[in-house]
Amino acid sequence: MNRRTFHRAPEGERRQELIRATLDTIAALGLRAATVRAIAIRAGVTAGLVRHYFDSKDQMVAEAYRFMLTTFAAKAADIAGDPRTRLRKFITLNLTAPVADSHSLSLWASFISQVRVDPELAAIHRDGYLGFRNDLQGLIRDFLEAEGRPAGEADCRRHAIAINGMIDGLWLEGCLAGELFEEAELVAIALSSIEALLGLPLGPDDETKTVLERAGDATTA
Repeated sequence: MNRRTFHRAPEGERRQELIRATLDTIAALGLRAATVRAIAIRAGVTAGLVRHYFDSKDQMVAEAYRFMLTTFAAKAADIAGDPRTRLRKFITLNLTAPVADSHSLSLWASFISQVRVDPELAAIHRDGYLGFRNDLQGLIRDFLEAEGRPAGEADCRRHAIAINGMIDGLWLEGCLAGELFEEAELVAIALSSIEALLGLPLGPDDETKTVLERAGDATTA
């Protein structure tokens, strides 16, 4: 078992390190086996110290899920560039590692099974979903406005829901069976699908363009 090196740090930093250790433990062992003792061992601290920061395992799990959703996906505010570049990068970052990898899949599978039965996790999930979708909706609005296209709230919301669903599906495919796809192939599929939906080119980067050219060559061969 990999253990984190726990060091003396301010209260907030210590708490965050324990949350990260909680996520690592859940990814490795699953929710049921992620006991306070197991988390303490992975963090390299005593169970008593863990209980000093968290009243219960349920509180740790809830805060870990909230932390995961706020750091899990790329954020629009962190992406620079013109509206076209920002939308393209947002899609690309959310379909490639570290967002799309086996660790993320393990965490998602562990938490999603509890969302339907745990009201607190369900509320956290809803907030995370809306935050991501609102980010996406804002990027779509900015892109359409920059292209001189209508960017009404209802249309942008509908586009965001559709594109978010597509990202979810491609993300899951990439995490479950990434070896079946060429590098950046899923990103290329996402970008071309969004172009078709919005009726505007996103201008793929060089890596994605190469994958598209390979796919075209294979089709015409």
